[in-house]
Amino acid sequence: LSSPELASAFIGGARSQGCQVTDIGVVGTDMLYYYAASRELDGGAIVTASHNPKQWNGLKMVRKGALALSGDAGIKEIKEAVLAGRYADQPAPEGPPVLTATISDDYARHCLSFIDAAKVPRTKVVFDTGNGMGAVGAEAVFRNLPLDQVRMYFELDGTFPNHPADPLIEENRLEIMARVVAEKAHLGIAWDGDADRCFFIDDTGQFVPGDFVTAILAESFCRRQPGAKIVYDVRASRAVADRVAAAGGSALMHRVGHAFIKRRMRDENAVFGGEVSGHFYFRENWYADNGMIPALLLLELLGIEGRRLSEILAPLRAKYHLSGEINSRVDDVPAALARLEERYRGGRLSKLDGISVDYDHWHFNVRPSNTEPLLRLNLEAYSRDEMERRRDEVLSVIRG
Repeated sequence: LSSPELASAFIGGARSQGCQVTDIGVVGTDMLYYYAASRELDGGAIVTASHNPKQWNGLKMVRKGALALSGDAGIKEIKEAVLAGRYADQPAPEGPPVLTATISDDYARHCLSFIDAAKVPRTKVVFDTGNGMGAVGAEAVFRNLPLDQVRMYFELDGTFPNHPADPLIEENRLEIMARVVAEKAHLGIAWDGDADRCFFIDDTGQFVPGDFVTAILAESFCRRQPGAKIVYDVRASRAVADRVAAAGGSALMHRVGHAFIKRRMRDENAVFGGEVSGHFYFRENWYADNGMIPALLLLELLGIEGRRLSEILAPLRAKYHLSGEINSRVDDVPAALARLEERYRGGRLSKLDGISVDYDHWHFNVRPSNTEPLLRLNLEAYSRDEMERRRDEVLSVIRG
């Protein structure tokens, strides 16, 4: 609800420094990335708190090419300038007039260029945009596809009256899971508040983990482009590397976070990247993440495979057993990490991002939160029994 005020202030500040500003209105974050990159603008900003609670707000900013500003590149310098007061009390002459642009149709054409729309089968899909920006993109992108759409919460509402717009949290996706079953739908798709992440529910009403989505989309890219490079994050299932290798590609593990994934993809000329959190990145989208393109690719894949999503996923679910991300509040994060390193020194240990330990039949990653005294565990094993046993064992070490 505070976004119009923040946007107005940001625009005023940019104009006062001589910037030519184009206001593209109420859009998803991935639409900002598209516009800034495709028009070769010097930068862009969107007022959003992403998936965070409704009382939060903020700015996501990019420089030329839709490259994200992050704590490692850009944000720290801005913070230092603000705290030093270097921009305070400067004259604010009337800058160039604000331009406006409506971009939904151009954006939809760009997203649809990733698939052969003729291969999308007649499909019943439940869409849950959670009263957030997914509605803006979905209205434009899926309009002319052969979909029987069941729409949930397409009304833009900053009070988020139905559920918080973060489908990664299980309680926020229970309704769409039940709705897919009740409607006998083939697929459910949900987006977070600013619609740069998307999440899938299969035809049986089960949630599809982001690393399984990464695995099947990566495999598809590698089949079309032999030798393709795929970037994925340290938390992910081994399904990603296994499927990429089987399809003749190269899987590159990297640290968590969109700024880091995008940079690695650029360095490697990787065609696709995916994170457990539901961020999916594409070389032909200026290496940026996008919430609509993965949905289109999955719809196309259902047509190509001629199978239900649950059937496509069955081999993954049978082999790879995931704990999901489990948070533990700890008094002393370094001490807890030291306990893990000592306890599992017999495994193959990596410190690319937190601590990762690999054994032949199971592995885990533990990462500290950037903002709270939390450790986040992701663990996988080749049987459910071992996953549960190892999960409980590692949690007991973390929690002391």
